[in-house]
Amino acid sequence: MTEKEFSGIINSTKGVVLTAIRKNIEERFYNYIDDIVQDTYIRAYKSLVKNKFKGDSSLETWLYAIARNETLRINKKLSREEEKLRKVIDSMDDNNIRGSRKNFVNYDIIDLHDSIAKLPDIYGEVMKLQLNGFSEKQIARQLDIKTGTVKSRASRAREMLHKMLKEVEYGN
Repeated sequence: MTEKEFSGIINSTKGVVLTAIRKNIEERFYNYIDDIVQDTYIRAYKSLVKNKFKGDSSLETWLYAIARNETLRINKKLSREEEKLRKVIDSMDDNNIRGSRKNFVNYDIIDLHDSIAKLPDIYGEVMKLQLNGFSEKQIARQLDIKTGTVKSRASRAREMLHKMLKEVEYGN
């Protein structure tokens, strides 16, 4: 398949792909539409190169199904990430954060990930591992530090995140 041929497929099917995505995406994930479109066409291209498209349906129907499936996959993935973030936020036990926890949960998942990326490495790596579901003991083993150090870094990271997200909220 040439680049020109695939470009023609994209131009003739982008409306169908976008329709499938818009019908299936959860509203809070609309900012991922471009990523889903890209993933859809990458998956389609790989399948076309391997001659997996048999022609049992039209190309539009086939791409609609791929786009729908990619959208559903992204919905599940992002929902799992949100749940992990909620668990980390719910685990906050520092008294000066506890009162604001209800506001903390309302931040966009992107704001949280961006803020975690801005943390100093020693705190950010602990938060990333927690978000991936690792226990304090597992994190301690992986980073070759004591469990108490994991707890203190996680606590400090949550304080920093809270401060950063408050700044995002109030535009400071």
